[in-house]
Amino acid sequence: MIGMPPRDGILSAVGGTPLVRLDRLFPGSPARFYAKLEALNPGGSMKDRSAVAMVLGAVDSGELVPGRSTVVESSSGNLGIGLAQVCRWLDLRFVCVIDPKTTAQNCAIMSAYGAELDRVTEPDNELGDFLAARLRRVRELLDDEPDAYWPNQYANPLNGRAQEAIMREVVTALDEPVDHLFVATGSCGTIHGCARYKAAHGLRTRITAVDAEGSAIFGGSTCRRLIPGHGAAIRPGLYHDGIADSVVRVTDQDCVVGCRRLVGAEAILSGGSSGAVVSAVAGRLDTLAAGSTCVLILPDRGERYLDTIYDDTWVRAKFGEIGHLWKEKARC
Repeated sequence: MIGMPPRDGILSAVGGTPLVRLDRLFPGSPARFYAKLEALNPGGSMKDRSAVAMVLGAVDSGELVPGRSTVVESSSGNLGIGLAQVCRWLDLRFVCVIDPKTTAQNCAIMSAYGAELDRVTEPDNELGDFLAARLRRVRELLDDEPDAYWPNQYANPLNGRAQEAIMREVVTALDEPVDHLFVATGSCGTIHGCARYKAAHGLRTRITAVDAEGSAIFGGSTCRRLIPGHGAAIRPGLYHDGIADSVVRVTDQDCVVGCRRLVGAEAILSGGSSGAVVSAVAGRLDTLAAGSTCVLILPDRGERYLDTIYDDTWVRAKFGEIGHLWKEKARC
C-alpha cells in the first residue's frame, strides 16, 4: 500500500474522514448502512471542521490576529477541543466557557492544548441546563476584553458551510444515491450544511435529525439530560424550518445502548451522539426500503465517555440493569 503524501500542518488533516460499510450492526435489515467516521479528525470530532472554518475565517477578515488575539467560546467539549487545537496552531489565546457537565477528560484535553477554562456553576433552570448561563458568561468576557472574538457556533454561517463538506465527501465516496442520512443535532451546523448541499445539488436524500429528549431545537417540552454532545437548551440560529425531513428524539439510555451495540457489532468506539444515531436508525428499520442506502454520521470518539457510557457501574447507577438491551440486539 502506498502511503498518503505528507500534509502541511495539523489543520490540513481536518476532513476527508473515511466512510465504512456497517455489515453487522443491523443484520436483519435489507437496507445498506455506512458510517462516516468523524472521530478520525485530528481533534477527535466533526467539530474540528467548524473550528477551522470559523477561526480561519476570522483571521482572513482581520478580526483575529495570530500571536495577539483571543478567542472566547462556550462548549461542552468537542468544539472546545477543536478550537483549542486551532488556536494552539495559530498562536491565539483561547478561553472556553464550560459547566459542571463538561467531563474531566475534555477539560484535560483542552488544557493540554493551552486553553483557559472558565466554568459557570449555576444552572439556568431546575432542569440543570447551563447553555444560557454559559452564553451570558461569554458576553461578560467579551465586554471585559473588547478585542476578543466569539465564533458563536450556534449562529455562525461558517459552521454550516464547513459541514457541507461531510455531505460532499459522502456523495463522492459512494457509487449509489444516498437515500437516508441520519444526523445528530446540537448547534445545527452539520445538519444545516448537509441540507444546503442537498438542496444545491438536487439530491433526493431524506435527512433525519436525531435530537435528544428534552432538547429545545425542534420544540416540545424540555427535560433533564445526562449525555452531552447533542440536543440544545435553546434553538440555534442555524436552525430553519425544513432543515430536516423527519426528526427522531432519543433518550440518554438510547445513547448508551446505541454506543454499546455499535462497539459490540462493529468494533467502533464512539461517543454519545453516535449512540443516539444508532438507536434512531434501529427505531426506523421497518421504514427503510429494501436496498436503500443509509448513512450514519458518527460525530466523535468514545474514549471521552469511558467514565460514563462505557462504565458498567455508572450505567447501572443511572439506568439500572440494562445490559440485556444491547446484548439481545447484538444477536438479532
